[in-house]
Parts: sequence; structure tokens; C-alpha cells
Amino acid sequence: MDPMTETTHQDTTQTLPSYPAHPAESHPADSYTAPTDPWLPPTPPPVPDRTTGPEKPRRGVAALIALALAAGLVGGGAGAAVTSALDDKPAAVSSLDQSTGTSADTAAIPTGSVEQVAAKVLPSVVSISVRTASGGGTGTGVVISSDGLVLTNNHVVADAEQGASLEVSFNDGRTAAATLVGRDPITDLAVIRASGVSDLKPATLGDSSVLKPGQSVVAIGSPLGLEGTVTSGIVSALNRPVRTGDSNPTGESQSTVIDAIQTDAAINPGNSGGPLVNMRGEVVGINSAIASLGSSSGQSGSIGLGFSIPINQARRVADQLTKSGGAVHAQLGVSVSDIADVTAQGGAAIAMVTPGGSAAEAGIDVGDVVTKVGNREVDSADALIAAVRTHQPGDKVTLTYTRGGDTRTATVTLGSDA
Repeated sequence: MDPMTETTHQDTTQTLPSYPAHPAESHPADSYTAPTDPWLPPTPPPVPDRTTGPEKPRRGVAALIALALAAGLVGGGAGAAVTSALDDKPAAVSSLDQSTGTSADTAAIPTGSVEQVAAKVLPSVVSISVRTASGGGTGTGVVISSDGLVLTNNHVVADAEQGASLEVSFNDGRTAAATLVGRDPITDLAVIRASGVSDLKPATLGDSSVLKPGQSVVAIGSPLGLEGTVTSGIVSALNRPVRTGDSNPTGESQSTVIDAIQTDAAINPGNSGGPLVNMRGEVVGINSAIASLGSSSGQSGSIGLGFSIPINQARRVADQLTKSGGAVHAQLGVSVSDIADVTAQGGAAIAMVTPGGSAAEAGIDVGDVVTKVGNREVDSADALIAAVRTHQPGDKVTLTYTRGGDTRTATVTLGSDA
């Protein structure tokens, strides 16, 4: 199956609805508006949004806010097969092999000022320039090996499959051509390799599972092409299910649900693929999307709502991309929708169950409403998608669900989309 024409999520067997990306005109960013009912089941009718007031963000971003991928890109042309080559040198240093918080660099940098964090991380951040036949754009990347591997967003570099050229600019002023190693549209992550370099400083990767709301963070990237820009803020929320649209090189659109870290650090078009770091200078997220006021308002850019892919997930995907050029994902084997009962407490309604899939084997049936994955609350279809996506194929998870007014639990061994 071509992953660019049909998306297999861990929680669905349906093809995602297509919706076009807005063209990049005078503004350097492609902007995407989330569909109002992206997980329409085959039987229940579309459900109006039931949530208002302060609980609204639990179901996504408010209706008047449009999600935009935080990179400046111009769309590519016709589709082509993925080509990737991997030539790792045994002596290369890789941040994918680092143990959290144990590197000498981490120990030498005390918890303190934004200046100290920036001084540590800037050498490990690159600006990515994309050149296509119809234009180009910029994004950001994080160095993960001394011999040139760079982690970024899929939507930044996807056009490289269609012949677009990639160039990375380092903090010390050097530039190098780059090639695509592998990309994963489902998680919006990609790895590229800068050519002819061997002495880069890999970023120190942290542990996103220990983040707390209110914790100070720093974002570094190339917003609007302004390389080496440093902004600061806090972790505003965790486990935020955020749906974005990613236009792929075949001209079709694909939807991605991020189990996001929300931050108020200023993130703008061009920040995509750059690091969100803690005050020890450890990367805890990959900046991927921003929320901005609807295009009718005439405003764009940061409004204090940025979203990052947790580094624990990004590290796992990057390792797969580096080794094989692709990634596999946990799959529950269901299609889901928001619940039809607007007076209920929330959950993800099971609209279809794949015969022989993980959910079917655990006794999950159409009409069941999942309310928890492990200890994590599930109050929407996207929340279930995001929760399952934090796991790996083969993981055992406990689902809490309701059926006919009764609350039940089931242990599910997650499948794979491989």
C-alpha cells in the first residue's frame, strides 16, 4: 500500500478524507484547516460539536482557530517512489543512542537562563531550504548524529521525493546539500542526511514523559527564514490531540493526529522540525504545528498556541527511519467517531471493527464507547488516536469502555500497520 495515498492508522482501517492545502502566496507558510468531522463512521450520522466553554480545547482547537503546519513550503508535483540510502559510519555519534540526562554536555549545563540553553542547543539546530520547480520554502531540523543525520518534519522535506533539492545551513555558517533518508507521514516526521560533514554536534534528547504543565521551555528554529531564532515560554498542556492536514507530493492530502505538547513559546512558519527544549538544553519535542486565527481575520503567525511532537515518540520513529527508511505504528483495528450523545461525558465511539484485528480479538464491538486507554482519559475520537499512537505494536493496553450503560475493561494487544 502506498502510504501517501492511503493512511492506515492504528485506530482506523478507513481512508482519510482529502482536503486541499491552501496555496502559499505572499505568506511563506502552507496553511491547513482541520475538517469539522474527520472521523465520520459508516453508520452514525455526523455529530455536531457538543463542547463549549473552557473544556473546548480537550476536543481540539476552537472552531474559529485554524491549524497550520509551521513551515514555509510550496507544493510539489507528481508522485514518485521513496528513494533513501543509508551509509552510517560506525564511529558516528548519535543522539538516538543517548541515555536521558547522562551526557557530559547535559551535566555541564546547569539549569538556568535561556542564554545558557541557547548556547548549548544552537550548534545542533539547522535551517532547511527546499527548492522546487515552482518555488521553495524553509524549515528547521535537529542534528541527531555527528555525520549528518537531521530529524525534521515530513511536511518540510516531502517534496524531496519529487526532485526538490534540500540544503541545510549550520549555526557556524556552513552549508551542505542534503538527501532524504526516510519519512513518515503518519507521525509527520522525517530524517535527512547532510552530505560531506563529519564533525557535527548531536542534540541531547530528553524525556518528554516527565514534562509538567507550567515547565519552562525554549523553541529554536528559522521562522520566516530567520535562522537561529530563540523564543521561550512554558508547557501549556500535555497529551493534546491535534489534527493537522499535510499535503503530500502527489497532490493529495493526508491528516495527521499529533499527541502534542502545547506551548506558548512563539512558533511561526519556518519553525517546523525545530526543537522544543527544556532548561537543561535537552530536546523534549519537535515543533510541528501552530494555531492561528482564521484566514478571514487577516491575521497569521503565533498567537501563543504551538504544538510539538513529544521526543519519546520522535526518537522511536527517527530510529526506524534511519535504519529502514520507513516506520510502523501500533494499530487498534477500529474506526472511531465522537460520540453521538451530546449529553454524555465523552469518549470515542467504535464505528467499525476490523475482523481478526486487535480490538475484535479483545471483544470490542461496534457501539462501544472507549473512555480510557490505561489511566489516560479519552474524551474524543482524536484522543483515542493520539493515545494509541504513543504505543508500539505488541504493547498490551487496558481499554475502559461502556456498553449499554455498563462500564467494562479489556486487555488489547496492539497490532501493526506493517
